[in-house]
Amino acid sequence: MLKAKSLVLASLLAVGLVTEAAASDQLKIGFVNTQRIFRDAPAAVKAAKKLEAEFSKRDQDLQRMAKQLQGMQEKLEKDAVTMSESERRAKEREFGELSREFQRKQREFREDLNLRQNEENAAVIDKANKAIKQIAESEKYDLIVQDVVYFSPRLDITDKVIKALTDTK
Repeated sequence: MLKAKSLVLASLLAVGLVTEAAASDQLKIGFVNTQRIFRDAPAAVKAAKKLEAEFSKRDQDLQRMAKQLQGMQEKLEKDAVTMSESERRAKEREFGELSREFQRKQREFREDLNLRQNEENAAVIDKANKAIKQIAESEKYDLIVQDVVYFSPRLDITDKVIKALTDTK
């Protein structure tokens, strides 16, 4: 609800700026592609590598555990006919426990990774917003927008923002 209200407010503000600037015929608008910032900006690339290094061991452990589970399941299916009832139940119980542990670890991994991605993304956005503000002030933009449905390529200042982020490593 709050996001919707701020979008409406931003739209009304933009319309007001456009109307005011149209009267003086000197409106300067820019557009920044946030997805390109996350993909191409040095800070975003560095953050992605940092996260990969931070989470690679846990990811490998999960992959090993998944292979172990798959092997257990295949062996259980193959040998179930020749096992005694109590042996089969014990193996099924062991498989079930390992499966639950795997799901728990997988869920924790996703939650931790999402949390860290959000933290790193917030830092990148903070740097990008500072660069955008600096560009807006130095080049006298009236309005800079992000994440819109359509924009003219001549309004795109994403390269300037990425360059500014590169220069401020």
